[in-house]
Amino acid sequence: LPLCLSEPMIRGPKFLVRLRSHTVFEHTPVKLFCTVEGFPMPVVRYRQEEESCPYAWLPFTGKNHNNLLLHSPVSATTLLLLLSSPCLLAAMLPQIHYTKINITFLERFGPVFATEGESATLSATMILNPNLANLQPEAQWYRDDTRLFDSKWVKIETGRGVTTLTLPNLYKDDEGLYTLRMVTKGGTAEHSAFVSVADGPPPVPAAPGAPMDIKIHDANRDYVIVSWKPPNTTTEGPILGYFVDKCEVGTENWTQCNDHPIKICKYPVSGLFESHSYYFRVRAVNSHGISKPSRMSDPIAALDPTEFESICVCLCAAEGKPPGVPAGVHATEIDRTYVVLSWKAPAYSSKAPMWYYIEKCMADSGAWQRVNTKVPIRSPRYAVFDLAEGKQYKFRVLSANIYGTSEPSQPTGTIETLQLKGVPSAPGQVIATRETDSSVLIQWAPPKEPNNLIGYYIDQCVKGSKNWTSANHKPHRSTRFVVSGLTKGETYVFRVQAINELGLSEESQESAPLTVKAALSHPVVSAAPSAPYDIALLNCDGHSMVLNWKKPLHSGGAKIREYYVDKRRSGTTMWREVNVAPFSERLYKVEGLTEGAVYQFHVYAANLAGLGRASQHSADFNCEAWTMPEPGPAYDLTFCEVRDHSVVVEWQKPVYTGSGPITGYHVEYAKKGSSDWTTANETAVNHLFYKVTGLEVGTTYVFRVRAVNAAGVGMASMASDPVTAKAVEGSHEVSCEVDKKSGDIVLSFESCQINEGSQFIWKKDYKEITDFSKGVEIKSEGHHSKLIFKTADKEDFGTYSVSVTNTEGVSSSYTISAEELAKMLALSYDIRHPIIPLKSELAYKILERGRMRFWLQAEEISPKVTYKFFANNKELSGPNKMGHDVSTGIIEFIMDHFTEENEGTFTCQITDGGGKAQSSLVLIGNAFKAALAEADFQRREYIRVKEGPHFSEFLSLHVGDDCSVTLVCKVANLKKDSEFHWFREDTEIIPDVKPDLGSGVCKLPIKQFSLKTAGIYKATISDDRGKDMSQIDISGKGASAAELVINCTATGIQLQLEKDKGKYSIVITDPETSHKRTLDLSGDGELIPSLPSLYRGKVVGGLPDVVTIMEKKTLSLTCTVCGDPKPQVSWLKNGAEVEPDDQYVVSLDQGKFASLTIKGVSMEDSGRYTMIVQNKYGGESVDIVVSVTDISELLHLPKLNRQRLVLTSPQPCLGCVLWVRIVLKGEPSPWSQGKTCGAGFLQEPLCIWLHSSISQF
Repeated sequence: LPLCLSEPMIRGPKFLVRLRSHTVFEHTPVKLFCTVEGFPMPVVRYRQEEESCPYAWLPFTGKNHNNLLLHSPVSATTLLLLLSSPCLLAAMLPQIHYTKINITFLERFGPVFATEGESATLSATMILNPNLANLQPEAQWYRDDTRLFDSKWVKIETGRGVTTLTLPNLYKDDEGLYTLRMVTKGGTAEHSAFVSVADGPPPVPAAPGAPMDIKIHDANRDYVIVSWKPPNTTTEGPILGYFVDKCEVGTENWTQCNDHPIKICKYPVSGLFESHSYYFRVRAVNSHGISKPSRMSDPIAALDPTEFESICVCLCAAEGKPPGVPAGVHATEIDRTYVVLSWKAPAYSSKAPMWYYIEKCMADSGAWQRVNTKVPIRSPRYAVFDLAEGKQYKFRVLSANIYGTSEPSQPTGTIETLQLKGVPSAPGQVIATRETDSSVLIQWAPPKEPNNLIGYYIDQCVKGSKNWTSANHKPHRSTRFVVSGLTKGETYVFRVQAINELGLSEESQESAPLTVKAALSHPVVSAAPSAPYDIALLNCDGHSMVLNWKKPLHSGGAKIREYYVDKRRSGTTMWREVNVAPFSERLYKVEGLTEGAVYQFHVYAANLAGLGRASQHSADFNCEAWTMPEPGPAYDLTFCEVRDHSVVVEWQKPVYTGSGPITGYHVEYAKKGSSDWTTANETAVNHLFYKVTGLEVGTTYVFRVRAVNAAGVGMASMASDPVTAKAVEGSHEVSCEVDKKSGDIVLSFESCQINEGSQFIWKKDYKEITDFSKGVEIKSEGHHSKLIFKTADKEDFGTYSVSVTNTEGVSSSYTISAEELAKMLALSYDIRHPIIPLKSELAYKILERGRMRFWLQAEEISPKVTYKFFANNKELSGPNKMGHDVSTGIIEFIMDHFTEENEGTFTCQITDGGGKAQSSLVLIGNAFKAALAEADFQRREYIRVKEGPHFSEFLSLHVGDDCSVTLVCKVANLKKDSEFHWFREDTEIIPDVKPDLGSGVCKLPIKQFSLKTAGIYKATISDDRGKDMSQIDISGKGASAAELVINCTATGIQLQLEKDKGKYSIVITDPETSHKRTLDLSGDGELIPSLPSLYRGKVVGGLPDVVTIMEKKTLSLTCTVCGDPKPQVSWLKNGAEVEPDDQYVVSLDQGKFASLTIKGVSMEDSGRYTMIVQNKYGGESVDIVVSVTDISELLHLPKLNRQRLVLTSPQPCLGCVLWVRIVLKGEPSPWSQGKTCGAGFLQEPLCIWLHSSISQF
């Protein structure tokens, strides 16, 4: 360098391009570059963390460039580059200045569970620190690691610390793990949550869900290839195939591309118009119907994919010659039935258009076949369809123009089409592990035969329900999946199915049942507890003080085991230990104090991590003995059963009771921050809890308690911690019932929250239950806990409460009153000593041979039923004669010998499990005699019929045409030595003709039958096997005749004349005596109470139930009435009285013929008519429905000769019934029923106009 330098040329060292950070793999070299300037030339030194760099470096590789080569860096390296100028001794260290933005999420989006067609919004709120207007982070949204941008299906908004992603119209394509990444210069902050989209309501019940993820492959001039993913079929039937629809952009006309369902999830759609754009969608089909369509694809244009490629050609083809040979023919896609070919176009410069021909042949033959004979191909890409599955082909291409065709290209290698291999095999073992309170991690082994696996579907089911639901509705590619939205504490099982383009595999084996809880972690004590607070003075005797305090709000992660108390005189600063040995209770008596002195105290809490901070010192406590007569303050106020309008307060009784025992407590409350205290109970309660009601929902309160004794109301306790009157979300109440099987009284509770270490604490009258010697048992499992009374008694009434630790105050209670307890005890006794219900009580039936069957029927019995039968408290033996039928519930006992000794009470006792039943039957007196006689008869009858001669037909009396009398009987089961005898009044009769025993018919003619021959006749048949007898009484002694009575006629009892009154007699005489009956009709006797019913007004007959008549006719409703005195008749129409006028004529002739005549009947006269007949003894009413037919309906009938049917009767019969059927043109009508009137002709409604075409009447 020259000694003299011009001043303007001197420049200090400066970095133009600074070093930048590098991230590289271990054991790989890296080069660091920088650009510097300065004059004279700067000196460059590299330093590594304030030490000289040991690596190789090159001073300058160019004008002002420098580089450093690091060989095999093995750890993170920080380099400092120092520039210095030799002449100026100037040095400069490059410094990197950057601003790091810290992002804190305030509100995060959680899992979303929606249905197709709905919308969903994911939103996150954050704080930026620092929040620089010109340096805002970028919000990036991802679904399954694929970045999302604004589109028809996704809307993204970001600004002012809030970013929102909206899915306006959900499809299953939108399901996945959504991640928000806030990207800043200093790093990223991200949050993720799963969005589940279930199938919407199907168009047809049990139809499949819609396919999804429609993709378009290999779009060309006239075809595209469409693929999709199949839906899950958890409860629907298997999918039979798919329909592919297309719609041209700009129209709304969807057309179906395939006539028959295709079974694989890929379909080539041909027949497209070049340069037109299309949408595509897919529908699934099963045996129940067709699904809703999938989300339509993005628009795709039918264009040659090589049309816009830049192709460099050489001018080597002369005009008027065919083009060159194509080259590089190969397959770009191979499927089961098609192959997509691609090749390199030949060099071509002619103005004549060029096209291609494709030829194929089987690999093992040389017979080439042209594929596109009719359609020229102008693109160097083409799909050959209609190939056979699993076959080997070769292809070649020829180019052509108007001047000719080139030579064929070199054939492709052997191309084998794919062969259908079927669905994948079932996935392997499924393992479920806990993750959070509402999600579970599922992992499984992939299938051994994937067969072009697309993904997996995961199903979930509550243990024991068999109600499987889909955990995901879009195929999942990984072999691990987090199932969200589960119920905390519920037990689930899981299974997995693999899926490919052909459908779903078999289900995997179910996972082991898993209860949803947060993943277990090892407890780690990370901190000491916080400080206790609110130190209270409970008692003072002048030498000691009793203190109490509230436990720390934060335990530090471990149970608080110890407390330490320090004291000092008020106004001093020196604290002194009160207790050297630690204690665990929050009640401590400080001894050795000076009377009259004023003290302050503070308390420490300790856990396994150590000693926490000291509490704030207490107020000044004066050490003077308490002598006031009122009680001291209560302490340890706690809460449970917090609801929207109530809360239960618990406390401990005061240490200082005053001059007398405590008789009760008053509870006071105030809104937080207010000093306006309200007494909750005007009457003091004598227990250590109270339910405060009438609170405002969502309002925060504090409480305090005052004890009461005979001297008055004592000091108030220290105010409680604030509590908000709002029920825990999802909280349940305790229920009480009697177990239907065991008879135990059970209090049940289901907790809406359960955490690790949570326990159920049961209390009676808010005192923890610790004595289980009286048959009290607590059973807890999962979210459920039960308090069971095995041997409850009348003293177990009261308030039972339960609380769950390590929760947000979950608790509840149930009060059992003495009356309710008595009812439950009675029900418990009935369950433990049930009575088996009986369909029928104990009864008897006499069987053949005189055996007695005693039986009863129960509603239901089991095969283990046992029973006993007793007669007069003596058990009946003979188990072989007992039996039962479980299906019918019948239990029976057969007694072979029923004798006089069996008179008395029969009883059956049944025992079935814990149930019992008893039924008795009393057989004494006449009932027993009747049963015994019947048994004897059946016994004799059996012997008679089954074992010896007997009468098959007993004696009967036959009277001949000539008035001769003969006794006839039949005998059976005879032998040669069987003897037959006749008797009259126990005197044997020797007939003129011996009985014909051979024929079995025996007859005894009675000559000159008279009183002399009357009597009781007997016949006997006997031999050595036995004897049978039959008798008949023809003595002529009959029963007494009945008294003379009056029977009504159709018109009632009518005494028209005074002379008809008197006594009426009937006398019957025979040669020996006479019989007389008399009836007094003189009118002098008293009215019999039953006679008014004989004299009341009645309708004898004549009115039909339904009347049909044409318009403009006259309708006459006539009937006969009776009653004494003569009844009055009134008519009603639709409940309103009929007023007589020119159209409605009402009459009553001779007091017994009532009629209503309607002239000129119209449609308005239709309705229900009622006739009421009534006199002083009563009456009755009759309804008639009148239907008027429009005459216009009959105008279409032909004008034929008509005849009127008239019924003639020489002796009309009142109220007789007439049945009519008309056969018109061979078609008989139904039988019609009508009644004749008193005049002997059909009434108007039943007059029938007959056509002359009637063939039969």
